[in-house]
Amino acid sequence: MDLIAQLEAEQIASLGKDVPDFKAGDTIRVGYKVTEGTRTRVQNYEGVCISRKNGHGIAGSFTVRKISFGEGVERVFPLFSTNIDSITVVRRGRVRRAKLYYLRTRRGKSARIAEVANYKPKAGAQA
Repeated sequence: MDLIAQLEAEQIASLGKDVPDFKAGDTIRVGYKVTEGTRTRVQNYEGVCISRKNGHGIAGSFTVRKISFGEGVERVFPLFSTNIDSITVVRRGRVRRAKLYYLRTRRGKSARIAEVANYKPKAGAQA
């Protein structure tokens, strides 16, 4: 393991976050810490993960798209952000590409993603 990967692994271990195994096409619920004045609360943001950038490293991020009041809303979350309380996989999607940007132009039934019926987690992945 080279020095940069080793330092990155140490930083991820020091954060102590458990990131579930998810990919583009999965519907996920992100619990995001929102600060309003002096109070903080956790707000859930649920939608389809349309992309992941920089893999599973410390600089990784993912984009979640949801439909809010008939309008498509996308949000980019850093994978190891301190503001992320939890990431939950709601359902696994069966897709054939890594970036699902084509969903931006789709509406209704054509924007649906088939669900994976026989999902098996990878050997080295956390559940």
